[in-house]
Amino acid sequence: MENTPLETLFTSDIGLLSLFTIVFVCGMAGYLGWFIRRNVLNAVEPEEQEKPVSSRE
Repeated sequence: MENTPLETLFTSDIGLLSLFTIVFVCGMAGYLGWFIRRNVLNAVEPEEQEKPVSSRE
């Protein structure tokens, strides 16, 4: 029986943990990309506001 990297990835404990980590990081990157893109597209430009002038006499 050959011990290939894919076999190790899917059958050993450390391989399954590595696989979970890879899937989690890719999922998190996808979510962050989607979240940032959504917020950038829905961003509203700040309005020009005049600062109130305090009168001290």
